[in-house]
Amino acid sequence: MSKFTIIKAQQDLLKQISRGIEREALRIDAHGDYALDSHPQALGATLTHPHITTDYSEALMELVTKPFHDVESLFRSLEHIHGFVLQNIGEQSLWMQSIPCELPPEELIPIAWYGHSNEGMLKHVYRRGLAERYGKAMQCIAGIHYNFSLPEAIWQHLEPSIEDAKERQSVGYMSLIRNFKRQSWLLMYLFGASPIINRSFVGQAPHQLLDFDDSSLYLPYATSLRMSDLGYTSEAQANIRTCYNRIESYVSLIYNAVTRPWPAYEKIGTHRDGEWIQLNTNMLQIENEYYASIRPKRTTKPGERPNNALIKRGVQYVEVRCMDVDPFEPTGISSQSAYFLDTFLLYCAVSHSPRFDAEDDCDETDNNFKQVVTEGRKPGLTLQRHGQPITLKAWGLEIIEALAPYAELLDKVYQTTAHRQALAAQQAKLEDIALTPAARYQQAVRDSGLSFNEFTKQNSLQHSDRLRALKLPAEVKQALVAESEASLQSYLAKEKSDTMSFDDYLRDFETGLVDPEAAS
Repeated sequence: MSKFTIIKAQQDLLKQISRGIEREALRIDAHGDYALDSHPQALGATLTHPHITTDYSEALMELVTKPFHDVESLFRSLEHIHGFVLQNIGEQSLWMQSIPCELPPEELIPIAWYGHSNEGMLKHVYRRGLAERYGKAMQCIAGIHYNFSLPEAIWQHLEPSIEDAKERQSVGYMSLIRNFKRQSWLLMYLFGASPIINRSFVGQAPHQLLDFDDSSLYLPYATSLRMSDLGYTSEAQANIRTCYNRIESYVSLIYNAVTRPWPAYEKIGTHRDGEWIQLNTNMLQIENEYYASIRPKRTTKPGERPNNALIKRGVQYVEVRCMDVDPFEPTGISSQSAYFLDTFLLYCAVSHSPRFDAEDDCDETDNNFKQVVTEGRKPGLTLQRHGQPITLKAWGLEIIEALAPYAELLDKVYQTTAHRQALAAQQAKLEDIALTPAARYQQAVRDSGLSFNEFTKQNSLQHSDRLRALKLPAEVKQALVAESEASLQSYLAKEKSDTMSFDDYLRDFETGLVDPEAAS
């Protein structure tokens, strides 16, 4: 019996699929310029607020939903959070693009501050380290993270030969991730929306970009310059390679990266003028520094490191990290995109997922992804599948066809037609390159006669005004106000409760990392 046939009989379990969204967005001032002020106090404390925080800079907001069992509830929550934010930042707005606006000089970009508690200082020093390693401009890139999980009970049907529940679930999610990796190039074609950047973003660094206008650069067939080599890359990260065959090998790889010194970072050191400037000199300061298009995840307990959580309790969900901010959507992503992602991720979980048995297999997968990022809209583009050429269009249409039964099943489970409609919309993009977000955005900028920065500024102000005008239900507004106030109280409590020095706290944090070999 096929796995698809098995899940067709588990429709009640499929209703328990969970999905959540983390949306990053720069704050801009009333003139559309990068906001240099601190995180607004009306939004609570970034260290302790469950839904409104910051990522790298004080201006790079991260808006986080809780997980939901249906897409419509998820998007109501996402819209409410956005509306609350816009209604509490005065005349400021949110930048509606993955690629940042014109940035001030790096020395003026404020690194996110989380207070003097040890937990807050850990987050701040980590970000200081990112500035030393990658530069501040790269840390102002924004994206959408889509968190997806299947109910635990479904894995006994999908992986019945594995007796241990933790192992069964981890094996299942790693299988999902391998299928995702092999076919995630399709997401870059369908949803990539960053083909243009500000000329100042690259500065004097060498690049292969072309002139779009006097102040903008682009690649004519690019889908997502955010996910290209212009983004979050380094020589150290290039030496961290996993093909997700086993959770044990993944956590070992991450353990080695967060414990192995890297010469370039040793030259920087951990202190300057008596202050911490990075947590350590290892390849990765902490696990979250590893940039990947998808991650196996487990909710951590207070003070627990992500690697330790995976070792002890296994994979709980996946975090899809390659989605660009959709510049045509005020919340950065459409519900239609979510319906497609649910269909695609369920397909990845259920379909046969062979291991990556050779380095060539990993290289082929990575090269396909990189190629689509930089030239995915090139007519007749050819990718490689099992060492053989195949056009992007032909392969993409094959995947769409394979997804059709999953879309039909999810529509039946949720009593909707939204999954099939989302699938049809993506098929149309494969039939007509001009319908892709990257093509639409590039054409919109060109038709406007404005630069990338000026066009995106206008678009951002318009979207932000719509969100600012949103009428929040009284109970929703009351709950968000209460969460902000509670986060400030929790923050103050943390500030007062620490008795350990930061040096001692960091030493305990570093020595508390579990060696996967010793734990097995």
